[in-house]
Amino acid sequence: MGAPTFLADLIATQRSTGRDLSALATFATGSAPIAPVLVENAAEVLGCRVYALWGMTENGGVTITRPEDPALRAAESDGSTVPGMWVRIVDAQDQPVPAGAIGRLQCRGAAQCLGYYRRPELYAASMTADGWFDTGDLARDDGHGGVRIAGRVKDLINRGAEKIPVVEVEAALLRHPAVKEIAVVGYPDERLGERACAVVIPAETAPTLADLCGYLAETGMAKQYWPERLELVTELPKTPSGKVQKFVLREQLAGEV
Repeated sequence: MGAPTFLADLIATQRSTGRDLSALATFATGSAPIAPVLVENAAEVLGCRVYALWGMTENGGVTITRPEDPALRAAESDGSTVPGMWVRIVDAQDQPVPAGAIGRLQCRGAAQCLGYYRRPELYAASMTADGWFDTGDLARDDGHGGVRIAGRVKDLINRGAEKIPVVEVEAALLRHPAVKEIAVVGYPDERLGERACAVVIPAETAPTLADLCGYLAETGMAKQYWPERLELVTELPKTPSGKVQKFVLREQLAGEV
C-alpha cells in the first residue's frame, strides 16, 4: 500500500532490477489520481492488481475498489464503502446532490474516530447536526455504486463561478505520454477570480500548454476545465507519505502573478 508515486517508483525499479515478485498479488493506492497506464504497468511489470482506496486518519479506509470490478476501475473510481462505513455527497446545506454532481463528501460508521485529543471544538466543527463527519473532500457518484474523489474543498478552483474538477483534469493529463507527474492548482486572476495552472514534471519530452489542451480536447473534456498556464518543474513538494502539497504550489504561483 502506498501513494501512486511510490507505485510508479516500484515499477521503474523492477524494470531495472528484475527481482522475484511472485509473492506480490495486490497494491492498494490512493491520495492522488491513478493513471490507467499505472494500473496496466503494475500488472505487466509487477504482476499485481491495483486497487484504489480512499480514507483518512480519522476513519481509516472507507472505500475501495473490488476484485469483481474491471481492473481499470482503479483509475476511474475510489471504490465503494467497506462494511460498517457509510458515505454521502451533499451540498452546502447538507442536502444530497443530484447523481453525478460534485459535492462535499461526508461519512460515518464504526471506524470513525471519537474526536481530536484536547480539541473537542475542532472536531465538533466537522460534525453535522445529524452525526456525519465532513471530510473536507469533494466527490461525485462514480456511476457504479461508489465514489470518485474530485479534490479537497480548499483545493477547489473557482474560475468565474465555474468549479473545476481538479482530480478529473489531473487524471486525464496523466495519460499524456509527456507527463510524468502533475498537479493542477489555482492562481489569482483579477477578472475570473482564479485560473488553473498545470504544474508538470515532464517525461522524456516536455509538453507545451497547447499539447495538453489539445489532448483534453480529444478526450472531450469541457474547455472551461482546461489549464490556462503550464509550469514545468523537476519535482513537486510532497509530504513524507507522497501527497502533493498544493498549498505550497499555490503560494508560489500567487507570488509570481
